[in-house]
Amino acid sequence: MSQTTTTFERESIESPDLIGSLAVLSATACWATSGLFVKLILSNQDVSALALAFWRDLCTFLVLLVGLRLFRPQWLKAKKDDLLWLGGLGASIGTFHIFWNLAVFLNGVAVATVQQAAMPAVVAVGAWLIWRERLTARKILAIVLAFVGTVLVCGVGVLGEADLTVSGFLVGLFLPILYAAWNLFVKKVRGSYNPFTTLTYGFGFAALVLLPIQFFTPQPSALPPSVFLYFAGLVVVSTIIGFSIYTFALGRLQASIASILAMSEIPIVAVYAYLLLGERMTLDQVIGSILVVAGVLMLSRRRRE
Repeated sequence: MSQTTTTFERESIESPDLIGSLAVLSATACWATSGLFVKLILSNQDVSALALAFWRDLCTFLVLLVGLRLFRPQWLKAKKDDLLWLGGLGASIGTFHIFWNLAVFLNGVAVATVQQAAMPAVVAVGAWLIWRERLTARKILAIVLAFVGTVLVCGVGVLGEADLTVSGFLVGLFLPILYAAWNLFVKKVRGSYNPFTTLTYGFGFAALVLLPIQFFTPQPSALPPSVFLYFAGLVVVSTIIGFSIYTFALGRLQASIASILAMSEIPIVAVYAYLLLGERMTLDQVIGSILVVAGVLMLSRRRRE
């Protein structure tokens, strides 16, 4: 009986919760709309990436704050001992936005996306060191499939032509680290708070991190109505709904597994671009999407005892 229980518990740890897995996939479907909304905003308004990141974080914080104050004021309470972790969560999100914008500026979107794709490996190692989450062969293979698939989706030819400077390399090096950091911070505080509570404090601190930079960044003015609509979609769909669902999922999944499942955002973005923007998918992108999905399914599948 003892041996059976041990085997079952080990299997449960390695096989992700179905609801948690579906939540991550739903979150990535929301995150994947971010690029569409940003593209629509930038095509109708001249705004810097740093200013857009700040207003996105600030408005997300304000919407969450007002919503909780009106409907669930008790969810705004946080322990003083946890403010350090919540501050770390916000700082990692805000700093990630800065480094992401810099990486896109220095290296281009394709290279920056591939650099970010190392995130599951960083999360897996961090979770192994902090919470002793097991580094199984299935996790490692899923990470490799997701990374190779991301390279193919972003374009091998573009990567080969990239002129990667030392500064571009160093900025890109911090992308997966910062992306992994907010995953680990969320995992740390998720058990004590509602997802909306965690995100309210997280985006509040993120806006504070980005605030000093705004004094040196051009700010948008005279916004047309369409930009407000696209920005509302960016805040509500891409940010609040996406991050809330993902934060909920981290309460049911290992951080390493959730981060690998989140790589499904790469092929989802490609599909959105094909369906909504008319961008054609090459054979490499199709194969890359299949590899990423294979890695996701490898972890989503619950093995039988």
